[in-house]
Order: sequence, then structure tokens, then C-alpha cells
Amino acid sequence: MPSTTVSTLRESDASLSHGLKQRHLSMIALGGVIGAGLFVGSGAGIAAAGPSIVIAYVLSGLLVMLVMRMLGEMSAAYPSSGSFSAHAERAIGPWAGFTAGWSFWVLLCTAVGLEGIGAAKIVTGWLPGTPEWAWVALFMLLFCGANLAAVKNFGEFEFWFAALKVAAISLFLVLGVLAIAGLLPGTDSPGTAHLADFLPHGTDGLVVGLLASVFAYGGLETVTIAAAESEDPVRGVAGAVRTAMWRIALFYIGSMAVIVTLVPWDSPAVVSKGPYVAALDSLGIPGAGQLMNVVVLVALLSAMNANIYGSSRIAYSLVARGQGPKALGRVSGGVPRLAVLASSVFGFVCVALSYWRPDDVFPWLLNMIGAVILVVWSFIAVSQLRLRRRLEREAPERLAVRMWAFPVLTWVAMAGMVAVFVLMAREPGTRVQLYWTGGMTVALAGVGYAWQRAREAKG
Repeated sequence: MPSTTVSTLRESDASLSHGLKQRHLSMIALGGVIGAGLFVGSGAGIAAAGPSIVIAYVLSGLLVMLVMRMLGEMSAAYPSSGSFSAHAERAIGPWAGFTAGWSFWVLLCTAVGLEGIGAAKIVTGWLPGTPEWAWVALFMLLFCGANLAAVKNFGEFEFWFAALKVAAISLFLVLGVLAIAGLLPGTDSPGTAHLADFLPHGTDGLVVGLLASVFAYGGLETVTIAAAESEDPVRGVAGAVRTAMWRIALFYIGSMAVIVTLVPWDSPAVVSKGPYVAALDSLGIPGAGQLMNVVVLVALLSAMNANIYGSSRIAYSLVARGQGPKALGRVSGGVPRLAVLASSVFGFVCVALSYWRPDDVFPWLLNMIGAVILVVWSFIAVSQLRLRRRLEREAPERLAVRMWAFPVLTWVAMAGMVAVFVLMAREPGTRVQLYWTGGMTVALAGVGYAWQRAREAKG
């Protein structure tokens, strides 16, 4: 059932500041691909899959490209701070927007806490004896304050964070390719010696690597949320989506190929130090490993900043559609400040739980968000499948971005998501995440459906 509330969404978004410039959005799109999951989480994938991690990133990258193309089509046609949540409401019904939006909000807020903890661990490694919680508190206050002030502050932080990440990973790729080709002074080319055992743990290892790679791509959706507050939302989304393919191929797949060629997949340093630091240390470049640690810290801080922003805008959009506490929808100075505070507080609660209840409540929370990104992608695919027909019939001029080979590739993407769900159910380590995420999704869908029926009954 189409929503009656989404039709007024653009008007409610009008109260938000449109302070993001095109350069902000372009760099958010570019740097947003280079997330904390790539730097921090890829080591475990390499340890499980070996050199075949490249195949895992190719397969998951193809799925993500299709998801981003579908999301880009809808976001260019209907720019909204609610992004996929608003699209799901328009295409499927209010309960779908409610479910997709609030589950993603929980995911982003929890991720803020996790990234704060990761950043604090890096800093305490440099400054032993300083308390982790103090650094987490400092980072939370910094980015909460920046997001409270004005959207252009978020844009400026992300612009420079993204510029540093792009420069660093580009330099990494150049050095890696030179070393592999035997053109880096003082370094012998490893040739293909480290690629000989391509599938060290068989297809089971490849599956674990595939699942790790899928979740490393999470966060690319932020650019479609930010576009609603840019000078030209349609052009911004179109540009970001159209360049997604080469960005994913270069930064994710390219860097994985360089790492497994330079470093033995079973090197303990790949997991303990991280794959990028291990690769640079193998080249013998003085201080390169520590420099990459700075980049990892920047990636974590960038993710914190982006997730506070994204969660606050998702909450604002949900409230604007009558699906949450009205207080969170208040806008002051073009910023939904109570939504920013609520998102930051939830993130800090997650940090507190990691210290107070590390053996029960915190793992339960992590399991609950484990497969949320796949749930969101599923809503995106179903929404695009339904909205595309409607757009072609009612407003074809809105199709500034078009899904490739529609509807064939939309169905291919949906089949890919089902395959990932099945693989998660097969793996003991991810099966529990699937159950807990499924439980949260069903609970939210039930609440959303009850809210929808109550609203319909009121007329």
C-alpha cells in the first residue's frame, strides 16, 4: 500500500539546512567507500579465505553495485533524508518504512559506539596508561558537537577525512603495484608465490570471506541521505552512483589483490596489525605501518561522524512521517538537534554496555545488528522493483538514474541477497546473528504494521 505521508516528505525536508556543497557530496561519495570495515575487518576475511578473498570482494562488490544503482534511481527521483526508508514507505507501505528506518538507526548508533572503541584502542596504543573511555567520550563529544552546530560542519569533516583516506589508499596501491612489479627500490618482487594456495580452506573459507566482505561495504548508503541536504540533490546522487563501480573496483578489490600478493595470507600480522599495515611493513618502508595506523584512526573517526549524521537524519525523517517521538523532529538552525543528541546518547550507551556487560548484553546487541544491512538491501530491492513501474507510468522525467537491465538485474540482486542469507544460516558464527536480526526485524515490522492499521482506522 503506498504511503500517504511520504508525499509531504520533501516539504518537511525543506526545514533542514541545504549547506552541503557539491564538493562535500562528491568527496563523501568517494571517501564513503573507504570505510572502517575495509581497514579493520578485512584481515579476518583474508585469514579465512586466503587469496580467494579477491573473488569474495568481486562477488560482494557486484551485489553492492546493483544495490547502489537501485538506491540511486529512487533517491534521484525522490530525494529525501529518509533515503531507503522513505522509498520503502512509498513503495510497500508505512510498516516497511518504519522497519527499514528504525533497524538502520539501531545499526548506525551501535556502530558509532564500536568505532569509538576502535579509535580509542589505537590512541591508547600510542599513549599507554590513558583510559579508553576518556578517548571515546572525547570523540563522541567532538562529533556530536560538530553535528549539532551545522550540516556544513559534518560536510567539512567528511571532506578532509575522505581526502586523507583517498590519498592514503591511492599511495598504498601505487607502492604495492610498484613492489609487485619489482620497481620499488630495495624491494624484491614476490611474484605469485603468495597466491599458490588460492583456496587454503576450500569453499568454506571462501564463504566466510564472502560474508566478511559483504558487511565491509556497509555505510555506502550515507551519500543518498546526505544528498537531501545538498545544493543539487539529483545531480549529487546521480554522480555518486555512476562512479560507484570504479570506486569499489579500485579501492576494495584492487587493494585486496595487492595485499594477498605482497603478504602471505596466513601471516599472523594480517589479523594482529591489520592487512594494510602488514603489507606496508613487508615493504620495509620506515614508519609506513604507523602512518597507516593514522589512516585507520581517521577512517574510524570518519565513520563515527558519518553515522551520527546518518542516524540523526533517518530518525528525523521517520518522525516527520509520524513514526517516532515528535520531539526528535524539531529543527533548530537547520539541524534536527534532538535527533543528533538521541543518536549520540544511544551510541554512548553501547560503549558503556561494552564495559559493564561485555559477556551478555553487549554480544546480544552486536548479534541483533549483524544482518541489518542485508535487511535494508532487501527493502531497497523490493522498493525499486515496485517504484520503477510506477515512475515509468506516472513520472518518467524523474528517472535521472536508471537501474541497469531492469528488471532482470533487480531480480539477480534479490537472488544474491537470498544466497547470502542462506550462507549465513549455514555458518555457526553468523547463524545466531541471522536469528537475532530476524527477531528484531519481525518485532519492528509488527509494531509498524500495528501503527499503520491504527492510523488507517483513524482515517
